Formats: sequence, structure tokens, C-alpha cells
Amino acid sequence: MQTKRCVIYAKDIQRITGRSVRYSHEVIRKIRHLTEKSKGQYVTVAEFSAFSGISESELSAYLN
Repeated sequence: MQTKRCVIYAKDIQRITGRSVRYSHEVIRKIRHLTEKSKGQYVTVAEFSAFSGISESELSAYLN
């Protein structure tokens, strides 16, 4: 059985969007602000999916 990640990182966002690492960090900051998370807390795939409008099933192809 293969386990799936629930956390998304800036490098993942960079690969998905094709944008820079700096842009990816900014996206994570925006999601943290919208979800009222502090600086050290993780951003989940579900939160990124809701923010970006990309379904979680499509994202899973990039996270494996």
C-alpha cells in the first residue's frame, strides 16, 4: 500500500505551476494567511487545492 502525503511544499508548487521558488513561497504565505496559520505550520494538499482550484486527484500525480 502506498501512502500519500498530506503536506505540500514550495518545491511541489514550483513543479505544478512552473513558476519560481519565490512565487511558490508567496503562495504558501497567502494560504497560511487565509487559513490563519502561523509561520511554522504546514499547508495541506487540500488547502492548496482549494486555493488554486486544482483538484486533489490531479495534484496527486505530481506528489507521488
